[in-house]
Amino acid sequence: MTGSSRSICVLGLALLPAALVVPGPQPATQSLSSVTSGATVLNQVAAPRPTHWRLTKPARHRQIEGYATRVSVLPSQKVGLKISTGAARYRVVAFRFGAYGPHKIAKQVWSSRWHRGHRQPRAKFSKRRMRTIVAPWHRSLTVSTNGWRPGAYVFKLIAGNGWQAHVPFFVRSRSARGKLALVAPVTTWQAYNDWGGYSLYVGPSGDRRSWAVSFDRPYPPPGQPGPRQNLAGVLQAVVMAGRLGLRVAYLTNVDLDAHPHALRGAKGMIMVGHSEYWTRQMRRQVSRARAHGTNLAFFGANTMYWRIRLQKARSGPNRLEVGWRSDAASDPVAQAHPRLTTARWRDRPHPDKESKLTGMLYECFPVDSPYRVVSPRWWGFRGTHVHRGDRFPHLVGTEADRVYPIRSTPRPLQILSHVRYSCGGVGTSAQSTYYTTRSGAGVFTAGTLNWMCALLPKCSPGFPSHRTRHFVHRTTANILKAFARGPAGRRHPAHDNVRKFHLPKHNQVPASRVVVSGSD
Repeated sequence: MTGSSRSICVLGLALLPAALVVPGPQPATQSLSSVTSGATVLNQVAAPRPTHWRLTKPARHRQIEGYATRVSVLPSQKVGLKISTGAARYRVVAFRFGAYGPHKIAKQVWSSRWHRGHRQPRAKFSKRRMRTIVAPWHRSLTVSTNGWRPGAYVFKLIAGNGWQAHVPFFVRSRSARGKLALVAPVTTWQAYNDWGGYSLYVGPSGDRRSWAVSFDRPYPPPGQPGPRQNLAGVLQAVVMAGRLGLRVAYLTNVDLDAHPHALRGAKGMIMVGHSEYWTRQMRRQVSRARAHGTNLAFFGANTMYWRIRLQKARSGPNRLEVGWRSDAASDPVAQAHPRLTTARWRDRPHPDKESKLTGMLYECFPVDSPYRVVSPRWWGFRGTHVHRGDRFPHLVGTEADRVYPIRSTPRPLQILSHVRYSCGGVGTSAQSTYYTTRSGAGVFTAGTLNWMCALLPKCSPGFPSHRTRHFVHRTTANILKAFARGPAGRRHPAHDNVRKFHLPKHNQVPASRVVVSGSD
C-alpha cells in the first residue's frame, strides 16, 4: 500500500488470530504496571481450559502479550518466547493449522505448565534515528519443536485471569522439492506493525514513522482497525491444500531471503495474502525458481511494491526490516549501492518493475469494484460455469493491479478479468492474469486483495455472496492442483489477448503514479 491504507476484510468466523490485527499507533513510552507475586496469588482459580485455538477473551489492552525469538525454525529446533502479563501466572498452548476434519482447522500439539507472570520493560528505541522500537524483554520460555511437522502454527498465550493473545510461528520445511511451497509474507505484517507507536507507515503524534522496524516486539493487541487478512490468507491456503491432498512445503518470505535454495525443485510457489515488501534475495530466488519451471501464484494485489533489506540485530539475523520508502533518497546505500535502495521497485535509483515477475503493476487504493470475467474458457475457471461478462460484486478491492502493455511485461499473457472503475476521479481498470514462460512455468496473479478473503463465509457485510465464494474457491482449487503437478505452461499455455483491451502505457492514477514508459 502507498499509505496507511486499510482493508475491509472483517473475519466473521474469527479465522484470523486477532492479535495480528494492525492497530492504530500506541505511545512508545507506555508504562507497564508491576504484578503482585506469591503462592496465594498463584493458587487462584485456574483459567478456562484451552480447548480451542481461537481467542475467547482477547487481551485488547495488553493484559498479556508476547513474541517469538525467531520467525521460523526447522523441525526439532528450539524457539524462545518472550511474554509480558499483569496476571499472576500464565501458560502457553501451541496449535498447528491444517485440514483435520470438515470443521476443524487446528490441532493442539503442545502446552506448557503454569508459569509465574510478570510485566516486562516498556518499549524503547534500539535505533533512535531510525525510530526502531523493540520490546527489550528477557526470554520467558524455550520451546522445542521436536516431533512437530512443518506448518503454520500459533502460540496461544493464556493468562491466569483468562486474558488471551496469539503469537504466530512457522516450522519451515527442510526441502520444497516436489512440493507446492506455501509462503507467508511476514515482512508485510511487520511493516504495518505499530506496536510501541511506530511502523513503516506511522509514528506517534508529532513524530515521524520508522525507517526500520524490528521483529523483536509483539504484534499489536486485537480489536483495533486495520488489515485483517494476514494469517487468514495463510490458513485458507493451508486448509484447502490439505483437503485437496497436496504435498506442501511451508516457508516464510524471510526464509526465501535467508536460504537461497529454499525453493529448489518446488513444483509451485503460492504467495498468499498481502505480499508488499520484498528483498532482492527474495525476488532473485522466486525468479530463479520460475526459470526452472516452478509455477507461481500471487493470491493478492500490491505485490512486491516496496524493496526492503533485512539486517542482523543483537537478537540474531534477519530481525531488522529496513524500509526508507518515500524517504529513499536519504537511504545511506542509495549512492554506493543503488540496487539495495529501499524505494519502490519501479523507482530510481534502480528501477526494476514488479510486473516483470507478477505480470502487473499496483494501481489503486481504495477500490470497490466487481470482478468481470473476460476469458471464461481459461482452464482455471473450469467447473465455475462462468460466461464472458459475468460479474462478482466487490471482489476487486481494496487494492487492485493493472496490466501495462510495456516491454517488460511477460508474454504471452492472458487477461482473465477486466473491469473499468474510477480511482480518485481518474478512470482506470483492473485485471487478473495468467502468463507462461519458456521453462513451462505458469504464473497467476489475482490482482485484488479481496481474493483470499472471499474464501471466507463472511469477509465483510454482504461479502462474499455464496456465488462469489463458490467461484473463488473452485478457481483457487483448480490453480493449486494444477500448480502442484509441475510446469503448468506445458499443459495449459497462456493465450495472449492483451491487444484486445484499452490499456494505457502511462500511469495517470495519483495513488501509484511513477515514471512508467513504453520504452521501459
